[in-house]
Amino acid sequence: MRKIIYYIAISADGYIARKDGSISGFLMEGEHADEFMASMQSFDYVIMGTKTYEFGFQYGLKPGEPAYQGLKHLVVSRSLKFESNDQVKLLDTDAESYIRELKTKPGKNIWLCGGGKLASTMLNNRLIDEIYLKVNPFIIGDGIRLFDYPSKPVHAQLLDTKSYSNGVILQKYKLEYNNVGNRL
Repeated sequence: MRKIIYYIAISADGYIARKDGSISGFLMEGEHADEFMASMQSFDYVIMGTKTYEFGFQYGLKPGEPAYQGLKHLVVSRSLKFESNDQVKLLDTDAESYIRELKTKPGKNIWLCGGGKLASTMLNNRLIDEIYLKVNPFIIGDGIRLFDYPSKPVHAQLLDTKSYSNGVILQKYKLEYNNVGNRL
């Protein structure tokens, strides 16, 4: 079965973007960024919510166009309106069932790109298998959290950690949904 991996940059205090949705201050270049781009080969789908998909509009992306070439897109949104196509599918109803079914089909892993609201929903529905955090060496103080609203407790087993010369730390966790009460 393929895994859903929430692979995302965060500030040292747990924010994935500033309050206005900008990512100013996040380190977008360096060895960690090169490794991230190379890791895209391990995915064949990307899942994102409304605001994450709309983020690309400021760079010329149009509704229904893929934000990442070579990946099939699932955009989970009730507010966006566009025709699904071979590259970009709009999931405006029953996203959980569609994603759960997709996980059972053959293929590469699935990248959960963001954002915090969608990640919270997916976590609460036990759809996220692993979390890869690119922890940036700065504190925002306020913004969009890794998970937008409280979730049920989930144990995260550390799989790997790596430090980069620019101060970014990559942390990889496997989520364990069973027997959480005994560990927390």
